[in-house]
Amino acid sequence: VLAVGSAQARPLTAKDMATLDRVGSPRLSPDGHWLAYAVRSTDWAANKGVSALWILEMGKPDPVPHRLEVGEGSSPRWSPDGRTLYFLSSRAKGSQVWRTTPEGAAPVQVTTGPLEVTTYRVSPDGRTLVFAALAYPDCKTAACSADRRKARGENRAEGEVYDRLGVRFWDSFGDGRYQHLFAAPVAGGEATPLMGVLTTDTPSRPEGDDSSFVIAPDSRSVIFAAHDPATTPGVDTRSILYTAPLDGSAPPKVLSPVGEASESSPALSPDGKTLAFIRANSSAFGAARGAVMLEDLQTGQMRELDKGYDRSVGHLEWSEDGKSLAATAEDRGVGELIRIDAATGAVTPLTRIGHVGDYTAAAGKLVVAQDALDHPADLYLVAPSGRAMLQLTHANQAVLAEIPMGDSYEAFTFAGWNGESVHGYVVKPYGWKPGLKYPTAFLIHGGPHGSFGDAWSYRWNPEVWAGMGYAVVMVDFHGSSGYGEAFAQSIIGHWGDRPLEDLQKGWAAAQAKYPWVDGSRACALGGSYGGYMVDWIAGNWNGPWKCLVDHDGILDTRLMAYATDIPGFSEAETGAWLKDPAAVERFNPINHLKDWSKPILVIHGGKDYRVPFDQGLGAFTAAQRKGVPSQFLYFASENHWVLKPQNSVQWYAVVGQWMGRWIGDLEPKAIGK
Repeated sequence: VLAVGSAQARPLTAKDMATLDRVGSPRLSPDGHWLAYAVRSTDWAANKGVSALWILEMGKPDPVPHRLEVGEGSSPRWSPDGRTLYFLSSRAKGSQVWRTTPEGAAPVQVTTGPLEVTTYRVSPDGRTLVFAALAYPDCKTAACSADRRKARGENRAEGEVYDRLGVRFWDSFGDGRYQHLFAAPVAGGEATPLMGVLTTDTPSRPEGDDSSFVIAPDSRSVIFAAHDPATTPGVDTRSILYTAPLDGSAPPKVLSPVGEASESSPALSPDGKTLAFIRANSSAFGAARGAVMLEDLQTGQMRELDKGYDRSVGHLEWSEDGKSLAATAEDRGVGELIRIDAATGAVTPLTRIGHVGDYTAAAGKLVVAQDALDHPADLYLVAPSGRAMLQLTHANQAVLAEIPMGDSYEAFTFAGWNGESVHGYVVKPYGWKPGLKYPTAFLIHGGPHGSFGDAWSYRWNPEVWAGMGYAVVMVDFHGSSGYGEAFAQSIIGHWGDRPLEDLQKGWAAAQAKYPWVDGSRACALGGSYGGYMVDWIAGNWNGPWKCLVDHDGILDTRLMAYATDIPGFSEAETGAWLKDPAAVERFNPINHLKDWSKPILVIHGGKDYRVPFDQGLGAFTAAQRKGVPSQFLYFASENHWVLKPQNSVQWYAVVGQWMGRWIGDLEPKAIGK
């Protein structure tokens, strides 16, 4: 039961969520004595986030975090001897690598080249940085890329000619540059390009990080994952592992043929003899399981390490003794950290609650950045057994002390499509009291291979709706991640029936189990695939709802396949229009506009190239032309996500006003009335 007795107790607001400090990027020094991490705070007036470096002296019995007085900084990384702390900063000529000490000595700029650094690693011998930056593949120097970019910017002609797909991706148009790796001496000097003329990105955009590449223990070469440049951008996302010398003496070469598989997240054993990586037996489209593979680099022999473990993993790291690997994995709504025995493949969960976003290990210590539905991320020291965690940071303690969220949510299970178990969560409204029922927000996640599990979100956060006074119901329908490959793939070609059946049964199950969920005063809301489902519900299951909210949703699956930046996704999930048009039309929301009747709020970003803007404008136009009560909220500078703090707060304000308008009386009512 929520504790609301304190005079200071209050609900979580959208502005609280948008302005909370965000803890991440934990990095233990090699001897385990220091823990560096980044904290992103919000500059409300500037409408952006600002990162700073913090540090803990783990060698002390009761370490107290403190901010390093080095100005703006993010992505901390240690030198092998633990005496130098590197970080990214944009204080001079864009994002570059800087260095300081654990004590916070005056920062010194390390990379001074003309290209902005997006991510980086320090070589095991401490002499070289391998970093990623946008560059033209045919340029043999960083200066060449910078000069060409400048010349193009000075040219008044704006036309861009394309002769293959990849015209735009996520929120930007292709301009001939790709994210490439460079090697630069820590002592200073010119950066050496490592990827040759490959027309591909490492790391991938927009969310790739330094898990896309690894430096060999002898500091002489790098292994990296990149999409096969021979494939069509946005259609086939097969990834290949390459190796290249750090001195640039030879072009990159394919490490081993992969056929139709996709390989990523390379990690080298401490002795450099064994390569671990993740292999999916298809492109990223289609929800194929990512298995952990081990390759003996001397013999070329490979084996699947976690055979029988029906979950996809990410962020592989070897233990210091080379006997096991750590990895992140989703399991039934929990984002856990697991240990995989390198000899037997046995999997041991190290955390079993909440969601691990990042982790770091050194000198026998393991630290995770963990969040949950009722709290944002903080850092925790994990016991070797994984059964206990000691909280190290309390980044938002003062604010969260005013906002009671403990015991605010609960998982539930029901029989969904095909009689199979489906999981979901309910979240109690702020001030919940027994005997009362509350208006409800029914949230539908995107992906579709995503999850609304036990995790904190800075975009769709159920605790904000709870703070508004709503009960919240979320269902991990068939297709969701964290329940096995067959569960995820079961909705391919079935976007409109199997997930809908789960949502219908989950909605009924939640009302039956939790009488405080008021099914007569509810709105359904979803983003991305969830927005597609809202458009589908508008014409196929609109009976229960007082209103609908579609954020960046798909109205027309046919046009989506031609306009999205990843047409291969549409072809894999809903069918190839040129080969089987009937499959595409089977679950196309636009074919059911005649049955739209419930008020709908449509939201879309102007720079959303994943689900292009016309999908949202089309949904609003359809509702307006049918005379269905409707509004359109447009964010010109946002992509598929709403990222700017003031825009996020406005998003929740408009959504809250829309729900209140159509639900009417938001006061809780006695159960049975």
